[in-house]
Amino acid sequence: MTSTETTAASRRHAYTGPDLPQLPEPTYAERVRTLIALTSIATLSTMSRKRPGYPFGSLMPFALDLEGRPLFLISSMAMHTQNLKSEPRASLFIGQAADGDPLGAARATLVGDVEPVPEAEVFSVREQYLARYENSRSWVDFDDFSFYRLQPLDIYYVGGFGVMGWVSADDYKLAKPDPLAEAAPGILAHMNADHVPAMILLARTHAGHEASEAAMTAVDRLGFFLKLKTAEGMKGVRINYIREVSNAQETRKVLVEMVQAAGVTTK
Repeated sequence: MTSTETTAASRRHAYTGPDLPQLPEPTYAERVRTLIALTSIATLSTMSRKRPGYPFGSLMPFALDLEGRPLFLISSMAMHTQNLKSEPRASLFIGQAADGDPLGAARATLVGDVEPVPEAEVFSVREQYLARYENSRSWVDFDDFSFYRLQPLDIYYVGGFGVMGWVSADDYKLAKPDPLAEAAPGILAHMNADHVPAMILLARTHAGHEASEAAMTAVDRLGFFLKLKTAEGMKGVRINYIREVSNAQETRKVLVEMVQAAGVTTK
């Protein structure tokens, strides 16, 4: 855990309900791996050959290899490819699509070197890329297209207001995407459409906040985030589960248990 994460952990709310075990939060490395696994378009910034020292931004589809390294299929005629041939140093900015304030959404910047994929690895990289971009089969074998890969040196993660920090390349490589990543949009939609009173109850019991409105903004295998409307204004809180979950069904079960327990403890 980074020093930033340690500080964030020390600021977690005091639990006011039953004496339940407190799960950790996902590390920043896990959050970045999850964000990147769910994203397919980013901004690649290369070093301009025309204007040395200035960054040049390009819209860039990407896939991932087994270590989470971004893969690009790019034409030799593209300006970013010409830039990379002169200078491999680059960065890739990935942002989470979100409603409302974009500054409250997660994003990450991967800093590293972008270089051609070695010939011995092209076949496996080709399959990994086409698994995400099937329509690329129409041009993947054109002579002027080649596979490039970003080797991260450092990653900077921003998870919203006040949540930010550096992630080492080694920690990123070892992290795995959250198992709820694919199911998360459905869970959020269901909770926000049908279970606002339950979330208000959980906010009161687990975070000590009296709210008139609540919305679940993120969910993972260890807990979830709520955006609350309170008498003091809008607040964001994280509530951890009473045990780790691995799929949508387990998430529903643990949330029902927590709501039932909160209902009992607040009577």
